[in-house]
Amino acid sequence: MIRATVLGLVVAVLAGEASQAAPLRVMSLDQCADQYVLALAPDADLALSPRADDSDSWMRREAAGRRRVRPTLEAAVGVRPQVVVRYWGGEPRLLEALKQRGARVVTIEDAVDLDGVRANIRTVAQGLGQVERGRRLIAQMDARLDAVKPPSRPAPQAVYLTAGGFTAGPGTLVDAMLRAAGFRNQTTAPGFGAVSVERIALQSPMRFVLGFFDQIRSDWRGPGRHPVVRRAAQGRTAARLPAAVLTCPAWFAADGVALIADGRKEGGR
Repeated sequence: MIRATVLGLVVAVLAGEASQAAPLRVMSLDQCADQYVLALAPDADLALSPRADDSDSWMRREAAGRRRVRPTLEAAVGVRPQVVVRYWGGEPRLLEALKQRGARVVTIEDAVDLDGVRANIRTVAQGLGQVERGRRLIAQMDARLDAVKPPSRPAPQAVYLTAGGFTAGPGTLVDAMLRAAGFRNQTTAPGFGAVSVERIALQSPMRFVLGFFDQIRSDWRGPGRHPVVRRAAQGRTAARLPAAVLTCPAWFAADGVALIADGRKEGGR
């Protein structure tokens, strides 16, 4: 009897240890959330979005071989996530159903400056139980920014332009990136807005920072790809930001700042 009791206690202890050692089950509902969970909880049991390894995903190499599921309730029932991370993914009924099943839903906010990015990292890191990794990621981001800190002399002007013909003014993360790289944003209207080919032809910007032009099939007939724009940007392009830097308000915004700052030093390409 005593032997059976002791054996039972040992089995219970081992079962408890195995339960504690089981990796955290995490479901990501969109591509931006994929970036965060791959960086902050790579050793968790991850269920990534279908777009985790697309060409505009910053962490696409890290996503290779990982499980990917559609952001549906049916998929969530199979995953049984303990934590769900999202930026824009997941419609309200899905999110409510996940919460009712005991999942903790962590939302990435639409950051409009670099402090907002830092806040996002802290939020997701805490939600994943990876506060220290979050601190290290912020420290890496800040070190990247410090390495390209602009000089104190007057900043030259630049305009951000996408292949689809859109620009970004004050109140956007792109504006914060331009300023961190040592440029003044020539776009003064807040938020995102369209730029016409005619405006560029008549008032060509001092310098261009181009975005999303690496996506060859995206907006291939967009205003940003017009021959007039191409000629205006010739020799005046400070940087070409890949889509992977721009699709998510995350720590790699600092890498975008570094690309822009390099163009400032070189005087445009």
